[in-house]
Amino acid sequence: MADYDFRSVEARWQQRWETEKTYRTTAAGQKYYVLEMLPYPSGDLHVGHAKNYTIGDAIARMMRMLGYDVLHPMGWDAFGLPAENAAIARNIDPGDWTRSNIANMQRQVRLMGTGYDWSREIATCTPEYYRWNQWLFLRLYEAGLAYKREAPVNWCPQDQTVLANEQVIDGRCWRCNSLVERRNLSQWFLKITDYADRLLNDLEKLPGWPERTKTMQRNWIGRSEGTQFSFFVESCDASIDVFTTRVDTAFGVTFLAIAAEHPLVATLLPTLEPATAAAIVAFGESLKSKSELERTSLMEKQGIFTGAYATNPLSGERVPIWVTNYVLAEYGTGAVMGVPAHDERDFVFAQTYGLPISYVVLPTEQKAEQVQDAAFTDDGVLVASGEFSGMTSAAARKAITASLTSRGLGQVRVNYRVRDWLVSRQRYWGTPIPILTCEQCGELAVPDKQLPIMLPSGAPITGEGSPLARMPEFITTTCPKCGGPARRESDTMDTFFESSWYYLRYLDPQNDRAPWAPENAKQWMNVDQYIGGAEHAVLHLLYSRFFYKFFHDQGWVGETDEPFERLFHQGMVLYNSEKMSKSRGNVIGIDRIAEQYGVDAMRLFLLYVTPPEDTSDWNDDGISGRIRFIARVWRLCEPHLQAASHVDVRVFPQANTKEEKALLRAVHTAVKSALDETLSRRFHYNATIAKFDEYLNALSTATTAMPDSPCTLYAIAALPLVLAPFAPHIAEELWAGLGHRTSVHLERFLEPDPRALDVDEITLVVQVNGKIRGRITTAPGISEDDALALAHAEKPVIAALEGKTIRKVIFVPNKLVNIVAT
Repeated sequence: MADYDFRSVEARWQQRWETEKTYRTTAAGQKYYVLEMLPYPSGDLHVGHAKNYTIGDAIARMMRMLGYDVLHPMGWDAFGLPAENAAIARNIDPGDWTRSNIANMQRQVRLMGTGYDWSREIATCTPEYYRWNQWLFLRLYEAGLAYKREAPVNWCPQDQTVLANEQVIDGRCWRCNSLVERRNLSQWFLKITDYADRLLNDLEKLPGWPERTKTMQRNWIGRSEGTQFSFFVESCDASIDVFTTRVDTAFGVTFLAIAAEHPLVATLLPTLEPATAAAIVAFGESLKSKSELERTSLMEKQGIFTGAYATNPLSGERVPIWVTNYVLAEYGTGAVMGVPAHDERDFVFAQTYGLPISYVVLPTEQKAEQVQDAAFTDDGVLVASGEFSGMTSAAARKAITASLTSRGLGQVRVNYRVRDWLVSRQRYWGTPIPILTCEQCGELAVPDKQLPIMLPSGAPITGEGSPLARMPEFITTTCPKCGGPARRESDTMDTFFESSWYYLRYLDPQNDRAPWAPENAKQWMNVDQYIGGAEHAVLHLLYSRFFYKFFHDQGWVGETDEPFERLFHQGMVLYNSEKMSKSRGNVIGIDRIAEQYGVDAMRLFLLYVTPPEDTSDWNDDGISGRIRFIARVWRLCEPHLQAASHVDVRVFPQANTKEEKALLRAVHTAVKSALDETLSRRFHYNATIAKFDEYLNALSTATTAMPDSPCTLYAIAALPLVLAPFAPHIAEELWAGLGHRTSVHLERFLEPDPRALDVDEITLVVQVNGKIRGRITTAPGISEDDALALAHAEKPVIAALEGKTIRKVIFVPNKLVNIVAT
C-alpha cells in the first residue's frame, strides 16, 4: 500500500471543488449565513488567520451536511493606511500593492481547503463597492445623520490623519501605536449618538453574543442618568451648565472646573487681569497637543483660577471658576462642579490648590470630622444641605432635581460616553466623501447619477496631510445646481465605514442598481454566526449595529434590526508564547505548513490544540500528532475501501459481539460530539477530534481482529462522512475510493443512533472518603441502594470502613458512589 500523498490529494480536490463550484450557494433550503470578519490584505496569512477561517469553514461544512443552504462568502477590507505606507516605502501605487496582496491571500485561503462561495467575493477598494459607500453616506446625510463641524480631534502625527475615539487605545494610535495629539479641525461625523439608547438596550436581544463583548459595548456607550443645571456667572451675562449623577452633593460645590476650550473662557478673558488672561491663554495653548487620555488620566491635575465667580443656585454661595486640564470641552457640558468632599479627583485638586472641602453627605450617624481625610463617595445622609438635610442620597437626588426643574434652573438629563463617529480621514487610499462646496450654493451632495466619485491616479502620497487636497484636477469640479465652479471634499472615509455593511453586499455583489436588493436581505439576514477577534468588540461591531439599525429604519432589510445573531471570538495562536509578527521573525506561514505537513493536518491541529476561544501556542511537535492521525486513517481504511464500497451507511448494522458494539459506539459517539458542538454553538471541536482518536483506536482493533465484519466495513464507510467538515481532503479521497461520484461535502451528515450509544454495562467507581477503593462492572441505571450493596461487598471497601461510621453517601448515577465515613 502506497503512503498517503497529501500534496497531490489536496491539490486535486481543491481544483475539483473549484471546477465543479461545489460551494456555490443555491438558495434552495433553510438558510444559514456563516461569516468570518473579512481580512485586511496585508500580504501573507499565518496560522493565526488559519484558525479563524478553519473554525468558520468547519461550521459551514457541518451545517451544509445537516441540510442547510449555507452562505459562506469571503472578501477583502482593502482600503486603509498600510497601503499608503507601503506606497511610500516601496514607491509603488497603493492599488497595485493591495491587488497583489489580495491575489496572494486569496491563493492562501483557497490552499486551506476552505469552502467559500467565491462568486460573491468583494474588495472594498473597487469602484463597484465604494460607489455604494458614497451612496450610503448620502442617505445618512439626507437623514441628518452625517454632518460637518469643527471640533477637537485625535490626530496621529505618524500617519498624519484623524482618528475616531474608538481608534485611540491608551492614548495611542490603534494602527501604529504613536502617541495621539489633539487638534481643532473641520471634520465629518456620523450621528451614532442618535442611536445610543437602541444600541444599548438592544444588547439584550443578543443572547448569542459573549457577555464580555456586550459589557464592553455597554461601557463604551456609557449611559448615565442625572441632572443638568446652571451656575450663573457674576461678572457677565452668562451661565455655566453642569451635568452630574450626584446632585445630592451639590451643596458641597466649592469650585467650578471648566475646559480651556469652553466658550466662557473667551468671554471672561477681556474682564480679567492681563497677567491672569495671559496665563490662561498660555495654559490653553499647552493643552492643544495633549491627547484625551493624557488630560483625563495621565497628567497631573492642573488649573488656573480665573478670578471670576459663579453662584450656586441651591446654596446661593459664590463659587470660584477654574480653567483646568482634565475637563474636555466636547465631553458633557465642558464644565464640572467641583465637590472635593465627595469626588476623589476633586479632592486631590482641592488639596493641591488649597480649596475648601465641604462634606454634605455622610455615612449614617457619623460626623464630618470623622471622614475628613478622604473623599466620601458613597451614598449616605445629607447634612448642611438646607431643606434637604436628613434625606438619604437617593431621596435627595429626586427632591433636588424636582426643585431645580420647578424653578426653571435644571432638568433630568441622560448623557452618554459615546461620541458621534468621526469619519473624516486625511489620506488617499479610502472612499472619497461625496460632498462638494459651491461659492453660490454652499455645501451640496453629489448627485447619485455622478457616483462613484473616483479616486484619481497619480496622487502625491508623502505621508503628510491629504494627498487629494494637493490635486487640483480632483478638487476642482462643477456645481450640479448652478453650473458654477465648486470644490470637492478632499477627505476620505474611515475604513470602518465600508466594513460596517459589507456583509450585505455579499448578498448581491453584482448589483449595479443598489448596494443590495431588500428581498435578498429579507431572505438571508441576519448573519447566523459571525466569527472574529475580540479586539473588534467596540469599533467594527458597534458601527455595524448602528448602520444596520439605520438600514432597518429605511425598510432595506428584514424584521430584525441587529446584523449578527450569534458572535464567536476565536483565541489567538502564539509562537513560543509570543504574538506572531514579522518584526519578531516568528510568523508561522500557511504556505510552509501546507507544503510540509498538509492542510488537513493543520486544520485538525488548530481545532484540536485548545477550545477555539482559548489562546493556543503553535509548535511543530503538536502538529505531528495530527500528521500521524491522517496517515493512520489512510493506513486503516485504504486496504478495505473496495470491500466497504457496498455498505449503506444509512443502514445500521447488526452487532453481535462486544467488540462490534464497542466499534459502533465509537463511531456514533464521534458523530454525536460533532453534532452537539455544532448545534450548541460551543464549537469545541477539540472534544470531537478526541473522539475521532477513539474511533480510530476501535477501528484499528477491528481491522485486525474482524476485518470482514459488517460493523468494521460500516465504520470504514462512515469515516469520510464524519471527517468531512474537519479534514475535507482525505474525506473526499476516501469517499471516492468507496466508489462515490459526488462530493462527500454534499452528503447528509450521519445521525447518532441510540442503539449504538446505549451500553450493556458500565463501570461504577467506588470511593471511601474520596479515595478509590474499587470499580464495579454493572448494568446501566443501577439504583443507589443496589450500588451501595455492591460496594459493601468489595474487600477494599470493607477494610476501609472497618471501625468507622458512615456519615454520608454521594451517588452519581452510572459513574460514582463515594462513602463518607469517620
